[in-house]
Amino acid sequence: MNISHTNKNLNIEFIAIMALLMSLVALSIDGILPALPEIGASFGVVDSQSHQLLITMIFLGLGIGQLIFGPLSDAYGRKPLVFIGFVVFTVASIVCVLTDRFEIMIIGRIVQGIGLASPRTLSIAMVRDSFEGDYMAKIMSFIVMIFIIVPVVAPTLGQYILLNYDWKSIFNVQLGFGVLVLFWFWKRQSETLRPINRKPLKLSLFREGCVTFFKQPQAVAFTLISGLITGSFMVYLSTTQQIFEQQYNRADDFPMIFASLAIGVGLSTYLNGILVENYGMKRMAFVSLIAYTLTALVYVMLFFQSNNPSLAVVLVFFALQFSALGFLFGNLRALAMQPIGHIAGIGAALNGFLSTVMAVPIATWIGSFVQTEVWPLFFGFLSCGAMSLIIFLNTNPLERTI
Repeated sequence: MNISHTNKNLNIEFIAIMALLMSLVALSIDGILPALPEIGASFGVVDSQSHQLLITMIFLGLGIGQLIFGPLSDAYGRKPLVFIGFVVFTVASIVCVLTDRFEIMIIGRIVQGIGLASPRTLSIAMVRDSFEGDYMAKIMSFIVMIFIIVPVVAPTLGQYILLNYDWKSIFNVQLGFGVLVLFWFWKRQSETLRPINRKPLKLSLFREGCVTFFKQPQAVAFTLISGLITGSFMVYLSTTQQIFEQQYNRADDFPMIFASLAIGVGLSTYLNGILVENYGMKRMAFVSLIAYTLTALVYVMLFFQSNNPSLAVVLVFFALQFSALGFLFGNLRALAMQPIGHIAGIGAALNGFLSTVMAVPIATWIGSFVQTEVWPLFFGFLSCGAMSLIIFLNTNPLERTI
């Protein structure tokens, strides 16, 4: 399947394959959310703060892995490195299933993240190989929209497996899904990095790529913003099970609640894909970032250092927060990648690594405050949103990116 660099006919199969490659990450994270207490209990770990490590540490691996697979893909192409990454993920998954020590489980999650960094990073590089400008943001929006389906169904699938089998079976299902996606990718997706654009692998390749990346203010600015927004959202991912099961006593309803909020992100992402060519990805992202920050500000003003509001109220605020996210995810990534298409592999790696390295400590620190109330989570949204706006205001937010 060949994708023209200038062809603007929406290619549904390309979008689906890229979305499913990215969704391997979401399935590995969201699929185990209902099983966190059971996994911890099987290792004799009952502290919910320790359970969060099973989520945040996979992001640490993602950050490390992107620095490996991004530069290699600029030299050897995207497809071979996607398969190598999946092999690493497979080995790490087997370690997670077989170990009897929580510390080894955490290491396995890190290595899982390293392997998953390949399909996650290189799918973005393949999009940049094929498209640019606001149309690239449109493609990214539709990819994210399909990608959101996985977080919608993953917790429900994880809970079903947990009720009928055990938590280890969740990892087996993840591997089976990955095999199917990789088979489709192998049969139908052609290499997007043309031989003329490949760079010989040498020690200076990464150094030169870093110099080029950091000379692009737009790439750096939107990478920083991505790190802040991803970090605040990662807090939600790592604490959502604790919030709804412990603070609101809705363990049985958790998969449905999680899915409903994820659908909201998907719908707003779909709208972004429709509107972005008309209004521009910078304008769309700027307005959405304002909405993201203001929503968190209102919640903090209403419930700062007070007991949780009713479930209906907190769900409304979560829905507003994540609707804004739907307009941010694809646009922020596209804005960062726009000026570095000639080093898409290294560029995607640096973008992913830096944003993840920022996000993990942000999520770990803010998450430590989310114990008996939800307001610290929204305070994290507010802080990260405000800092992002400051950065954004220095990038000519109303300027159109072609």
